Amino acid sequence: MAVPPLFCYAGSGNEAVAMQDREGAMKPLTGLLGMVLVVMLAGGAAAQEKAPEPPKMTPEKQKICEEAEKRYQKIYGHPSGSLKKKGIVVVKMFKYTFCPPQVRVKPGTTVRWVNVDKRTSHSVWFRDTGKEESERIFPDPEEMVEMKFDGPPGEYSYLCGPHWKAEGMVGRVIVDLKAP
Repeated sequence: MAVPPLFCYAGSGNEAVAMQDREGAMKPLTGLLGMVLVVMLAGGAAAQEKAPEPPKMTPEKQKICEEAEKRYQKIYGHPSGSLKKKGIVVVKMFKYTFCPPQVRVKPGTTVRWVNVDKRTSHSVWFRDTGKEESERIFPDPEEMVEMKFDGPPGEYSYLCGPHWKAEGMVGRVIVDLKAP
């Protein structure tokens, strides 16, 4: 059986930090190198944490999303749903909420995120897929993030980089062949 050339192990508690050499022997790592690997491995584990589920549409979130739609119409001059016939679904960012928090789209649909807050900037980050976080989007009709979902059907969670932990600003795009 082939042994991976460099396998690192960071134990919990009083266990040692070790690295597997090319012959398969576990060699303890001590000193600064061992501490650096523990920090790197701990950071890597945190980065792999899955994005939380989007929030449920509570009456409070529904009210926020209704207000977001009114602000959208005032800024853009048309309902956000009017772009659906062009293959665009709009997600509004308002009061630390993605509105709606979950969208179901057919493959080939473009999702557009717009910020309708007054002063807060937001971002869109598909962290679980390894994509980079978008630039911050400010409340400006010229600023938006768009992504065309022409890949395989599935569920794609995303979050607002600066607000997902403290505010729970998380959303999901579900690509579904049977979407309306």
